[in-house]
Amino acid sequence: MRLPLHPLCIFRSLTALRQTAQTQRRGLSGAAMRLVQFRRHGDAGGGAVRVGVEQGDGLGVVDLKAFEPSMPSTMRELLELGDEGLDCARRALSSGQCVVTRADIQLLAPVLAPEKVVCVGMNYRDHCLEQNAPIPKEPIIFSKFPSAITGPYDDIALPSESQEVDWEVELAFVIGRRGKHIKEEDALSYVAGFTVANDVSARDWQMQRNGKQWLLGKTFDSFCPLGPALVTTDAVKDPHNLAVRCLVNGDAVQSSNTDQMIFKTEALVAWVSKFVTLSPGDVFLTGTPPGVGVFRKPPVFLKKGDVVECQIEQLGSIINRVV
Repeated sequence: MRLPLHPLCIFRSLTALRQTAQTQRRGLSGAAMRLVQFRRHGDAGGGAVRVGVEQGDGLGVVDLKAFEPSMPSTMRELLELGDEGLDCARRALSSGQCVVTRADIQLLAPVLAPEKVVCVGMNYRDHCLEQNAPIPKEPIIFSKFPSAITGPYDDIALPSESQEVDWEVELAFVIGRRGKHIKEEDALSYVAGFTVANDVSARDWQMQRNGKQWLLGKTFDSFCPLGPALVTTDAVKDPHNLAVRCLVNGDAVQSSNTDQMIFKTEALVAWVSKFVTLSPGDVFLTGTPPGVGVFRKPPVFLKKGDVVECQIEQLGSIINRVV
């Protein structure tokens, strides 16, 4: 089941947009945009993936390939073009041409089939406290398989293998250019933009099964809803001062701010790039705030029919029904 979009990405109870200035140059090309991936409804065979740029009214999307046929059809390929691709996207947005309405398209995750999905564990102090865990001195890194990624309004499928599926709203960011051994002071220039993620987790597999390794519990199909847009870095006033909230069936279960993160975006890029080369399209999930179901008393887990909404100020919201 696909749920309706939220026009203009208005949050129902989040605080007003903060005005904190960010003087450091961030990201690629200085292009402040909301980039999306989509398919047109009714296209044969599910339709080709396209990259688009949201118009300011939130009701229309400029089809980048229709504007410039030489442009690629996926976000990852667009990011691999660097400034050339983003400059073209900015021109397409300014033109006002090749617009499709939101009602005529299905929004997909802003990145499909990334090379890597890098996740960070226990990156909010209060989340450590709610499970009586020590504050980490180094980032705790794990992964999801890219096949876990699903769209911002697609269903979360409960696997028959798990009885303890949980929610985790997270700030995510996407790498915009290739790099290794990146210095922390340069790290934001490697980030293309930010988006919203839900690190859906099968707690029985994460905490009790498979030697208590986290991977299998984190990577069932549909366990990484992502979107609704890749908001370029220059369009985010301060990624480390954003209100974050998760609702289940309309009830707030998590509410925090990204200023509570232990390791910020720059530190995570620098840390992970010590070990692996980062590539355009790589997705980072930066950790969840307190309020997850497994640490409630008694624990609460997702069931069929639940609707999970993850919201982050300035970025938007993703809404997924559990089936």
